Amino acid sequence: MDFSKISLKGKVVLVSGASRGIGEASALAFAGTGADVVVASRKLSDLEQVAEKVKAKGVRSLAVAAHVAKVEDSKNLVSTVMKEFGRIDVLFNNAGTNPYAGPLLDAEEWAWDTTFSVNLRGPFFLAQLVARVMKEQGGGCMINTSSVGGLRASDLNIYSVTKAAYIMLTQVMAKEWGQWGIRVNAIAPGLIKTRLSEALWKEPAAGEAAVESIALLRMGEPDDVAGAVLFLASDLAKYITGTTIVVDGGQLLGPPAFRGRKDKSAAD
Repeated sequence: MDFSKISLKGKVVLVSGASRGIGEASALAFAGTGADVVVASRKLSDLEQVAEKVKAKGVRSLAVAAHVAKVEDSKNLVSTVMKEFGRIDVLFNNAGTNPYAGPLLDAEEWAWDTTFSVNLRGPFFLAQLVARVMKEQGGGCMINTSSVGGLRASDLNIYSVTKAAYIMLTQVMAKEWGQWGIRVNAIAPGLIKTRLSEALWKEPAAGEAAVESIALLRMGEPDDVAGAVLFLASDLAKYITGTTIVVDGGQLLGPPAFRGRKDKSAAD
């Protein structure tokens, strides 16, 4: 997809969870707008491949291994970015996990703690660190990855709870940090074709059933989300903060109404 009509030239963007899926697609999209992009995730080998793709678009890039659940990793990440680039204009806080999808009744403590650490606690402390940088430099923009599961109860249970909390955290950060010119928004993707959601679409029958439940009758691609991320990061959204943009192809609406029915009134 061509994102060159949006210009972020001269901006420094930090993308967490950037080794694949939505994070990788967004990192490449940011590069397409002229921004320098720092990519972060747990495994450096995967990140380095993404960084090379970013550099191929004619901008600077840096790959930094960092586990978002470890605050010390986030401190090192932000410090490294500042030493290399001197500023952070955009944070795409995208790292997430879903290690347990079973019933709440059977959920163990490790599942709750792990999901909250990666999906909420870690992203908050990374955002806090970056907010201190943005405050000193006169502003910036943050985009948090929530989910439609954070807007409506789903079978993903603990994951959904963390994503609902993330939407509220987005609003609270936006309300407090707006005074320093920091905009904070969230995206709520629906069923996007990524490794994280494979269990929901990989089997043909499951994939077909999933598609039939979406108004646009297709699953989303990472680029579909990247477009919304770029919009929120750009000056097109300069007066938008504290909101959550749903990117789900109408998944929350359900399948098309009256699908396949002929409109007799129109024929008459």
